[in-house]
Amino acid sequence: MNLHNSFMRTCLRRLTRTRKNWSLNKTDKNIEHRRVPNLHRFFEWRQFEVNSSESTAAYQPVDLVTSVGNRPHIMIVSDRKSADDTPLIIHNIGSGTKEENRLFEFEMTGHYRLPGKQNRPSVIE
Repeated sequence: MNLHNSFMRTCLRRLTRTRKNWSLNKTDKNIEHRRVPNLHRFFEWRQFEVNSSESTAAYQPVDLVTSVGNRPHIMIVSDRKSADDTPLIIHNIGSGTKEENRLFEFEMTGHYRLPGKQNRPSVIE
């Protein structure tokens, strides 16, 4: 699955509501695929949702998790785990991409699993 192309085909014409979150009059094809609220809606439209859970067993490598903190945030579940068996997450919250044990640190707004062989998208940008 090419996540970027799928997003662009599905969402650009449907984003009138989320555009208002950014005080925009029209969509911007150069950035829309990177806005977490837009990704959240895309995953819902495509029915990629998985029940969020406090159980570490519910999270598989390459699952995507959206959350809120100071601003909307997205994380990729790693195939590595911490000493307490919590899956690590890969994310960037302003200081570069990091793999960290912070899965349950943020208020989760969504948990998603992409379809396909080993749930691995061919492109994540």
